Amino acid sequence: MSVLLQVSDPHFGTQVDEVVEALVAFAKDKRPDVLMLSGDITQRARREQFLAARAFCDRLGIGVELAVPGNHDIALFDVFTRVVAPYRHYRESFGNDLEPVLDTPDLLVIGVNCTRPWRHKHGEISKAQIRRISDRLARAGTGQLRVVVTHQPVDVPTGSDENNLVRGHADAVHAWVEAGADILMGGHIHLPFIRPLAQRYPELRRAAWCVQGGTAVSHRVRADRPNSVNLVTHVANSGQAVVERWDFAGEGGFECGERVELVLDRSTNHGSDRTRQGAYRESHS
Repeated sequence: MSVLLQVSDPHFGTQVDEVVEALVAFAKDKRPDVLMLSGDITQRARREQFLAARAFCDRLGIGVELAVPGNHDIALFDVFTRVVAPYRHYRESFGNDLEPVLDTPDLLVIGVNCTRPWRHKHGEISKAQIRRISDRLARAGTGQLRVVVTHQPVDVPTGSDENNLVRGHADAVHAWVEAGADILMGGHIHLPFIRPLAQRYPELRRAAWCVQGGTAVSHRVRADRPNSVNLVTHVANSGQAVVERWDFAGEGGFECGERVELVLDRSTNHGSDRTRQGAYRESHS
């Protein structure tokens, strides 16, 4: 069994210390195997903010770590750095690989760098990225949960967030789901949700899900959403995965706010109604 903790949009430089401490305690209690940072690790891509984020991740004590940059992880006001070395401070704390891959018997996790130095906030997925990741997904083992992680989302549930969709999202979703992706994971909009991708892309021939993270520890929460993280649990060859959203609840720490059981699509006949709708069971706490 493998457990992945998604920490999205912590925006170090705007972190709330009480939430940071609660999340450290949560990680030590749950002991996930993998930490997935889905971008906007810092607020303004400053060295001291990356160092604070690095220290936080070290305190979590999670053995395997993957990260992709968000638009806030590229210098905004330092134009020279943005053009010449946009990921300099990111790389100092989180390594040179901007598109890391984890391949274990339980999991295939593929990070995608959607940031572009010439864009202020909007992300982009190139045709080359779509092809490369599709090829990697096609080689996945049948027992693996296949997760592709971007910062900007490939799905949003509200009209006000439509402009935040990553450029190239439709082509990417169709190619990656066809190649075998089970979960497309992201952040950016600080709005956590778990839902079948067929709700936006009804023509998909396989079941797959969008798992979006809220902001983990920043005060930059949406009005009706607390800080939150996601836990994804999978047993190889089990045919299912469980996604849980955990919300910060004050002195009580993090509490489970939603639990969704995903039935993974491993059929060769992709046309059934059950497959298109995405078989899953959902509960709220």
